[in-house]
Amino acid sequence: MAGTIFFRERTKVEEGEKKPRFSVVAIAGADVKFKSKHVRRNELEQIAAAVGAELVELKVEGKGHKLADADRPAHD
Repeated sequence: MAGTIFFRERTKVEEGEKKPRFSVVAIAGADVKFKSKHVRRNELEQIAAAVGAELVELKVEGKGHKLADADRPAHD
């Protein structure tokens, strides 16, 4: 198995900023360690190619992970 690297776009980086836009969330089946918290897409692609891993981008819905009040499950 070649492995999979799961990553997502950071929510606090705006378009056009010169900061790394992606965070690595998880790694499955690949022997690789990341020393940086945030990376650029081309860096991820180069790392994945070097270790033979697949890249999977996780989609971020809205701002962050918190549910809006309307989306929260009702408690009895």
